Amino acid sequence: MSTISRNTFAENEIRVVDVRGPRFAAWVTTGVLVLVLLAAVFSTPLATVLIALQAVVFAIGAAYGPRRHPYGRIFAAFVAPRIGPTVETEPVAPLRFAQLLGLVFSAVSLLGFLVGSTVVGAVFVGFALFAAFLNAAFGICLGCQIYPLVARLRRNPSPAN
Repeated sequence: MSTISRNTFAENEIRVVDVRGPRFAAWVTTGVLVLVLLAAVFSTPLATVLIALQAVVFAIGAAYGPRRHPYGRIFAAFVAPRIGPTVETEPVAPLRFAQLLGLVFSAVSLLGFLVGSTVVGAVFVGFALFAAFLNAAFGICLGCQIYPLVARLRRNPSPAN
């Protein structure tokens, strides 16, 4: 019986994270995306490399969740030990979906930069920057807000005619 309890506890522990971790990641992402916009003004190749690296970070976050996200690992290793214990948690699934949206925005931005459309690249960096800053500064995760709708649509596919 204790094995079942431990397994259930371990599953729940994996499904939620300290809210401060994703907000830290959002601050770092905000900084990276500001650098991408600044680089786009002076050096499109540099902006392309930076947004490609951020796209990889988003892909890792979307695929493996916040605990394996590069910025999440930095938070866990260097920030979390220096601050108080976890007070508030949030579920992992909406965070992974938010990272997927970030990946889409950064991929479109990367594609824009690669084909020579700095405007498209910058606009999609701006979309991602807006979402990251909202999360970092105000704790509003746009992807997390959209996630319940997407989850509901996935659970209730429309019947075939």
